[in-house]
Amino acid sequence: MALDLKAAKREDFKHSTTKQLRQEGLVPAVVYGQDKGPKHASVVSIDLLKMVRDEGRNAIISLNIDGDKPVDVMLHDYQMDPIKNELVHVDFYIVNMSEEMDVEVSLRLEGEAQGSKDGGVLQQPLYELQVRAKPNNIPDEITVDVAALEIGDSITIGDLPVSDKYEFLEETDTTIATVLQPDVLSEEDEAGDADASAEPELVGADEEEEK
Repeated sequence: MALDLKAAKREDFKHSTTKQLRQEGLVPAVVYGQDKGPKHASVVSIDLLKMVRDEGRNAIISLNIDGDKPVDVMLHDYQMDPIKNELVHVDFYIVNMSEEMDVEVSLRLEGEAQGSKDGGVLQQPLYELQVRAKPNNIPDEITVDVAALEIGDSITIGDLPVSDKYEFLEETDTTIATVLQPDVLSEEDEAGDADASAEPELVGADEEEEK
């Protein structure tokens, strides 16, 4: 079910006007997709943030721009002010509810691996998975139970349950969780420290010696 979000048309693109919008708690937005020309709008920043926090970034939003016919969109991209930690711009992509699309879905590991209890170190190479699904079938997140993993064990994409609502786009042998031997991890750390401590080669040093 799509979540309702109201928006206002934006026709004045002067910097002073945009600045005023943000001071009023609004964030400029662009709406595009499905071969339709872009529309410029603004939405209440706190309403959008709450929606994304509660429902996830892949939530389907029914965007109502000044009373026009609502369009189904997803949050495609956004920009944050690194100092104020505030939204400064968002892009909405118009979706066709009957067509599959490719999105990134968060991956969360559940439980404490047996291998961790035995002294191993659990590693998670991926935190997001590429998924293909119709908009209404996109999962909020993918959860994987790692409690049974012992030292040396791994879970790959091919180990995940098959769903009739979505498919994973990564190769089946892609590792998403593994428990390493403590000594293996130490060797990797030592190798990294050795590389970091190696004396860097000065660019142009050979040329200077030849002169």
